[in-house]
Amino acid sequence: MSGARVKKAPTIVEIAHELGVSPSTVSRAFTAPRLLKPETVERIRAAAAERGYVPNVHARALSTGVPRTIGLIVPDIANPFFPPMIRAAQRTAEETGHTVLIADTDGDVEREKRTIERLTAQSESLIIASSRLPSAQLCELTARRRVLFINRDEPETARILVSSRDALGQCMARLLELGHERFVYVGGPEGSWSDGERRGIVEESLAGSGATLESMRIPSGTYADTMAAADQILAGSPTAVVAFDDVIAHAVIDLLHDRGVSVPGAVSVVGCDDTVALTTQPPLTSIALKVADAARLAVRTVVEGQVSEMLTPQRIALQGELVERATVAAVG
Repeated sequence: MSGARVKKAPTIVEIAHELGVSPSTVSRAFTAPRLLKPETVERIRAAAAERGYVPNVHARALSTGVPRTIGLIVPDIANPFFPPMIRAAQRTAEETGHTVLIADTDGDVEREKRTIERLTAQSESLIIASSRLPSAQLCELTARRRVLFINRDEPETARILVSSRDALGQCMARLLELGHERFVYVGGPEGSWSDGERRGIVEESLAGSGATLESMRIPSGTYADTMAAADQILAGSPTAVVAFDDVIAHAVIDLLHDRGVSVPGAVSVVGCDDTVALTTQPPLTSIALKVADAARLAVRTVVEGQVSEMLTPQRIALQGELVERATVAAVG
């Protein structure tokens, strides 16, 4: 008994010939669609689907010896800032036939170094978010590997910064306008580029204003440790607290409530990241950051060009937006 003949799937050359384009154009429609016109990508993919063509995602791995994977390293996967980044990176990578390998370093420098070594052997390129490595090691790393940094502003590297500078400056001007004179900045993990930027803009905004500023740090960045630091945060009787991120801001609101201090009646609170702002009571004024946009751009950047080439140094800063809600008010 003879079985039905299985129809052979067309090759990339056959698809290209039928559509009157080059094989490389067909390949780009699947691996680097942003290099082509949207209508070209749509025409090629539709024709490929109709004819049963499936792009060979293993071909490049066979020729380079490296699988079509991207290593994404973050310092704290449990922090609400990072899941939107991971999700956007994964979805963008899928569009180009890549897979994202995710690793969490827990903010530990030695673990980050080990993770980089491990993922380098498994990935075409690395995207490292909020790296804690010393500058000298970063320079050495980018000289030997295809690496892009998110939220680490190291000269002569490829980096994308999710910046709160403009929006936080606007927020500080608003707080001063509302009559605030005693400020506390509650910072996050030591060595964080984001913390340095946010602390810097708070200091710059208050310089020459006559307002006072107390700065402190919650090294772990956790809700629990922020709650435990209540006495230190409230020691100077602040009228406004600016937090490194929404997790810390959430804890500040709750510790103020526990002490019977009204928010924003007695103390205004501002967060940054806009990740949990709608779950606080009252809803938190925060800086909405373009985290997903940064992840998408990072993936598109690392998948273009030759795998054997290092990335061209460049600095891209994506500015956030102030979202005013219910935790900021004029001094009573």
